[in-house]
Amino acid sequence: MLKVGLTGGIGAGKSEVSRLLVACGAVLIDADRIAREVVAPGTPGLAAVVEAFGEEVLAADGSLDRPRLGSIVFADPEKLAVLNGIVHPLVGARSRELEDTAPEDAVVVHDVPLLTENGLAALYDVVIVVDADPATQLDRLVRLRGMTEDDARARMAAQATREERRKIADIVIDNDVPLPDLQARVREVWADLARRARAE
Repeated sequence: MLKVGLTGGIGAGKSEVSRLLVACGAVLIDADRIAREVVAPGTPGLAAVVEAFGEEVLAADGSLDRPRLGSIVFADPEKLAVLNGIVHPLVGARSRELEDTAPEDAVVVHDVPLLTENGLAALYDVVIVVDADPATQLDRLVRLRGMTEDDARARMAAQATREERRKIADIVIDNDVPLPDLQARVREVWADLARRARAE
């Protein structure tokens, strides 16, 4: 099994790259999706978040009001650290469970937004960084995700810098390119990963 860590700044296009890798044959473990599952209604994770941040982070239906929580933690590094201390161990445990069910010869891609920030590079055989110019990231967040420019800048500022991410990369995928070029680059990267998996 080849364990791949896939990361990139918010708005860099990491989700598109993970989708293309799955189309090539990768087994995807999506930390963001797991992070939502571990704080679903009725979970110990949600109870811990409410205990830390109060009932105000709950929506009317009892689910986590993610935008509300985001507005609290992304403006305050200490509160963000509290949230990460609750969620990250739960995500790690669930990710390991899913990895254990993958075939022995699989290329398992862990989509981990905060891989750089949390010093997780050593957990993977290969680290792929999806890279885009900060101006491109900002444009995508405002235009495609409907964020305000201030919100988008705050999210970007809460993450590692472009240079910090590139420093831990074994492979960089430039996503300041048209989609056909990105698809071609991902196919190249997949061929490399498949070779590495066979050599494991």
